[in-house]
Amino acid sequence: PRLGFYGVIDERFDTGLVRDMAAAHPEWQIVLVGPVVKIDPAELPRAENVHYMGQRGYQELPQFLAGWDVCLLPFAMNESTKFISPTKVLEYMAAEKPSVSTPITDVKVPYGDVVAIAETPAEYIAACERMLAQTAEENAAMAKRMREVVANTSWDKTAARMHELISNAVPGNKARPVPVATEALGEKRAE
Repeated sequence: PRLGFYGVIDERFDTGLVRDMAAAHPEWQIVLVGPVVKIDPAELPRAENVHYMGQRGYQELPQFLAGWDVCLLPFAMNESTKFISPTKVLEYMAAEKPSVSTPITDVKVPYGDVVAIAETPAEYIAACERMLAQTAEENAAMAKRMREVVANTSWDKTAARMHELISNAVPGNKARPVPVATEALGEKRAE
C-alpha cells in the first residue's frame, strides 16, 4: 500500500508520527512530496519504506495522488498548526481518497465525518489500517460523502454565501468611519 502526503515538510509536519508509521508497517510505502524547509533534513525519518520525492510542480501532484491508497495529513500539534487550514484535505477528497489527519481544527470540525481523525501515533496507525481495510461498499459511501462535501465548498458557492451574508447584514452593524484629526497626520489646518 502507498500512503502519501504532499505539501511543505517543515515544523508543522510530525516527523515522529511518520517514523512510527514506517516502523509499525514496513510493508507500507510512505510517499512524501514537497520541499523540506525550516527543519534539519537530518532529523527526517529514514527508512526503506519512506520516500522523499522533493518539490514538484502542481501539474504532477494528481499523478502522485492517483497512486495513493490513503492520503496523509500528519501535522504536529503545536503553535505552528494552531490556526492552519490545509486546503489539501479538499484536494484529497476531490480525488475520493481515504484520508487520515491529526486533530487540526479546520479538518476535524468540518470534515471529521469523512476524514479519519487520530490524536496519538497508535490511533493514527490504526486509522490508516482501517482505511486500507475498507470494503468496496464503504469506499463507495465515503466517496459519495466526499463528493457532497467538495460540491458544497466550491469557490462559487463560498462567494455566493459571502455575498448573501454581506447583503443581509443589519445596517446598524456596518463600520463607521472614525474621525481623524488632521493635525495627527502632520497636516496643519488653514486658519
